[in-house]
Amino acid sequence: MGIRGLLACAWILAAGGALAQDGSLSHEGAGRTENVVAAAKKEGRLMLYTAFRPQDLAALIEPFEKAYGVKVTAWRSGKSNVLQRVLKEARGQRYEVDAILIPSPEMEALRREKLLQPVNSPARKDLLPEAVPAHGAWAPVLLNVLVPAYNTRAIRKEDLPRTYQDLLAPKWKGKLGVEAQLVEWYMTTIRSMGDSQGSRFFAELSAKNGLSARQGMSLLNNLVISGEVPLALAVYRDLPEKAKRKGADIDWFVLEPTVAEAFVVALAARAPHRNAALLFHDYLLSEATQKLLRSLDFYPANVKVQPPQAHMRLLMVDPVAAVDNAERATRAYEEMLGQSRQVNRDDTETRP
Repeated sequence: MGIRGLLACAWILAAGGALAQDGSLSHEGAGRTENVVAAAKKEGRLMLYTAFRPQDLAALIEPFEKAYGVKVTAWRSGKSNVLQRVLKEARGQRYEVDAILIPSPEMEALRREKLLQPVNSPARKDLLPEAVPAHGAWAPVLLNVLVPAYNTRAIRKEDLPRTYQDLLAPKWKGKLGVEAQLVEWYMTTIRSMGDSQGSRFFAELSAKNGLSARQGMSLLNNLVISGEVPLALAVYRDLPEKAKRKGADIDWFVLEPTVAEAFVVALAARAPHRNAALLFHDYLLSEATQKLLRSLDFYPANVKVQPPQAHMRLLMVDPVAAVDNAERATRAYEEMLGQSRQVNRDDTETRP
């Protein structure tokens, strides 16, 4: 179910509890950190719903639990499943989730349903300005940077495309792959090219060379490693980087525009352990945790922490546009992939 479809089934709830004058949750003035820590320790636990990478989730949570003695129970699933669970629980007036950690378009959908409480955190001043929303309902923790990845046995580095237009060459027929639900990347890339020109480009690419659509970013990355998909147009940068360091036959490169999507944290409007959630929120944005994320090959949102490949020019996914145009963009992406499936099928049938 798409974002807009999920929104249609949600009940609108009002944020409760003691808030600051601007409507955001905050412990103001001197001793803020001490007050938050003391209140969080009294609560002792929090419930986190997240789409964060499962293999790295423990590394993110364990230092927090050790430092503050607050137990984090995490429910982890795909971003759409997290969105759907929060909406369903709100409809049933079940208030179990405290903190939410998902991509910005899904979080924007929750904000519109008034299911988040803004946070006035001193850490906001150190975050990437282009990723920080004025409303304060969430804060960026990291950027998911999308880059092309290729199998180093199947493709030589000197033969890589330098522009998107290079992908129209006949040599790329049957060699290209994409993630089946990467609508935000598709929409943002088209926007950078100009809507009409970008739409024409992808229509031509799918008609000429085809795009193999695979469900799941990790799966697509693994298929590049195996050589089944020689070149994936967009995967999260940390996946091929980590695999390459382990000796896998994979590498990545830059093909502008380099699209990035903010992965953000928010507090649930009716969080039963709101102080623990606020402490976790501030922990994620802290310089120490941002350095931890950097060590895990993620792109930190804190400007005080040097990002990997700082030379890359990033084009941010607009979460507002992603929600507003979700149905139209999803339909266009699926139609383009449908055309690609026909190209791939025709190529298979005619291959000796």
